[in-house]
Amino acid sequence: MSARKISNADPFQPVTVQSRSTSLSLSAGDIRIRKNGIEFRNQNTIPVWTEMTVELQTSLEAKKLHCTGVVVACTGDRHSGFRVAMVFTNLSRQTQARLNSLALSR
Repeated sequence: MSARKISNADPFQPVTVQSRSTSLSLSAGDIRIRKNGIEFRNQNTIPVWTEMTVELQTSLEAKKLHCTGVVVACTGDRHSGFRVAMVFTNLSRQTQARLNSLALSR
């Protein structure tokens, strides 16, 4: 009989989120991938309706996933941080399929 340790390593690499005035590099633990967007924690508020681009990459695939979206909610306070919710817009079918598989793999 043999046993081996299963790795709990997160398959996601750091995520980059950018707008005209903001550039964030988020660790995999700070984000939640959804079928239609992303949620992440940030120390600063981001105004609703801010358009941002997101660059996602996993250790399973070398190709990066580029998405554009809009901030639809930013809740929290300066003491505990802000939870930012972003919805992706204008996704191709292929990008939507990859995003769905990433959301389900978490």
